[in-house]
Amino acid sequence: QVQLVESGGGLVQPGGSLRLSCAASGIIFNSYTMAWYRQAPGKERELVATITNSGTANYADSVKGRFTISRDNTRETVALQMNSLKAEDTAVYYCNANRSRSYYYTANVFWGQGTQVTVSL
Repeated sequence: QVQLVESGGGLVQPGGSLRLSCAASGIIFNSYTMAWYRQAPGKERELVATITNSGTANYADSVKGRFTISRDNTRETVALQMNSLKAEDTAVYYCNANRSRSYYYTANVFWGQGTQVTVSL
């Protein structure tokens, strides 16, 4: 059974920091690109950051310089360090594991249940 379990969300003041974590189980973790998405009320889900199995990271323009994605292939976890948080970062944040079809693996996409991040005074 595949599980992606997020933790670390909560309420923080503007300018503050939070660290989200996602623990994966039931997948060959180092064969997946891991990502964080977010969805604010009334808006579509958007990509925040991705990290390949070799550690190459990419970010949405809105979070560049403020957020850092990292992964630990041994512990099968991915983290999102969020600094200088703004009110517009308020959303439910989702962990995502995705893998394209290859000679060795089938394509797959998995989602966590989400964790709420609220940035407010």
